[in-house]
Amino acid sequence: MLFMVEMAVDIPLSFDRSEAERLKAAEKEQFQELQRAGTWRHIWRVAGQYANVSIFDVEDNAQLHELLTGLPLYPFMTMKITALCRHPSSTYDDDR
Repeated sequence: MLFMVEMAVDIPLSFDRSEAERLKAAEKEQFQELQRAGTWRHIWRVAGQYANVSIFDVEDNAQLHELLTGLPLYPFMTMKITALCRHPSSTYDDDR
C-alpha cells in the first residue's frame, strides 16, 4: 500500500542540543535503511520549513504506524497521512 506522509518537525529550543543532533543522525540512518529497502520510496523537502513530503510503500496501515512511531524524531513530529492508489492513466508499472 502506498501512503503520502507529510511530516513537520518541531524540536523545542529548550531541548538538549547534543541529544537533538544524536536523534537527527539516528533518523537519517533509519531513513536511509528504509529507502534502500524500498519502503520509504520518496522524500521531498518542503522549502523553507523543517518538513518533508514522503511516499511509503508498506504492507498495511499497521506496518506504517509501527514504522512512523519508531522514528527517532517521532515525538517532535506532526503528520498528515493520505492513503494512495494507482491512477489508471499512470505509465509506471511500479505504482501499486
